[in-house]
Amino acid sequence: MTWTLDHIQLAIPSGGEAAARAFWIGLIGMTEVPKPAAIAGRGGLWVTRGAINLHLGVETPFSPARKAHPCLSVDDLDGIASALTAAGHPVDWDDKIEGVRRFFVADPFGNRIEIMQGPAPL
Repeated sequence: MTWTLDHIQLAIPSGGEAAARAFWIGLIGMTEVPKPAAIAGRGGLWVTRGAINLHLGVETPFSPARKAHPCLSVDDLDGIASALTAAGHPVDWDDKIEGVRRFFVADPFGNRIEIMQGPAPL
């Protein structure tokens, strides 16, 4: 049996779609995909890039994920770090895993996001 990860969902507050688009599409470089009509009225948005599917769903009351987090593996870690920093999203570099370049950043709502270059050792 083959398994794959279909998507990850992060919560955003009501009305946070514009800030989510600016972060995930404008800075991270993902693309928005239409939500199915049956759930489009719930708010939020879906974004994708390559094999990554991220669903940003409205949660009320909202509470950011400060520990649990997705990790994106990218090919231009320094470019994304520069774009995030220039846009007011400071990155926190972490060298605790030998041979892995990575940082943590908070999305506009305080959700923790890890971004790394290359595959992590299992």
